[in-house]
Amino acid sequence: MVQCRKLGKLLPGLKKPPYKNDLGKRIYEEISKEAWDLWLKDSVRFINTYRVDLASKEGQDFMMKQTAVYFGFEEGDLAQTAWTPPPKPET
Repeated sequence: MVQCRKLGKLLPGLKKPPYKNDLGKRIYEEISKEAWDLWLKDSVRFINTYRVDLASKEGQDFMMKQTAVYFGFEEGDLAQTAWTPPPKPET
C-alpha cells in the first residue's frame, strides 16, 4: 500500500518501478496502481498529439517530463493536447 500523491489516499501500489531511474523509484514509492493506470490512459494523448517517438531520446525525455509534472514531482504545466475534459454539470 502507498499513500498516493496523485489521488491523496492509501491505495495498492505498483508491483515494481515502471522505469529504471529515479523517477521510476519515486513513482513506485509514492503513486498507486490506480493513478498509474490513469496516467497510462492519459499519456496516449501526449504521444498522439506530439507524435512522440518513444524509441528516441527526445521522445523519452518529453514523456519523462510530462510524467513528472502529471504526478506533481515537478512544477510546470502539462503540454497542451487537443482533448479537454467535459464540463462539470451544474448542480
